[in-house]
Parts: sequence; C-alpha cells; structure tokens
Amino acid sequence: MPTVLRVGPYRFFFYAGDRPEPPHVHVERDADQAKFWLDPVRLETSGGFRGPELARIAALVAEHRDHLRRAWDEYFLD
Repeated sequence: MPTVLRVGPYRFFFYAGDRPEPPHVHVERDADQAKFWLDPVRLETSGGFRGPELARIAALVAEHRDHLRRAWDEYFLD
C-alpha cells in the first residue's frame, strides 16, 4: 500500500492489487476511507466520511490529480 500523498489528516494511497481497475486513489483519515476515480475525478465509494468532508477531499484529489496520476502510472505501468 504505497502512500503517494499526505495532506493534513489525509493519506492518499493505492493497493497493490488495484492495477486491473481504472486509475484511482484511496483516501483515509482515522477509520474513514473513500475511493476516488482520477479520470475524471469522482467519488466511487465512501465509508465514514460525511458530505462536506467528502467535498473537501474531492477538491484535494482534483488539486493533486496530476501528481496522483503520475504516481499511479509509475507504480503500475513502469
């Protein structure tokens, strides 16, 4: 589970088994988790986060999308 970004209390990461799926990132804070597709940025699943916090996380994913996509490509395609 490589961590590819940390912003405030959030950890952005991939699972090694994620390769067959379209590019995405998992986000966690404490026991809460969410999964966002990267192309385009949109929420796939969430467990524990409430709406306003999901909106903040989506904005962070969008802000760092290029970095997250490069990290995906480097991890899964190189």
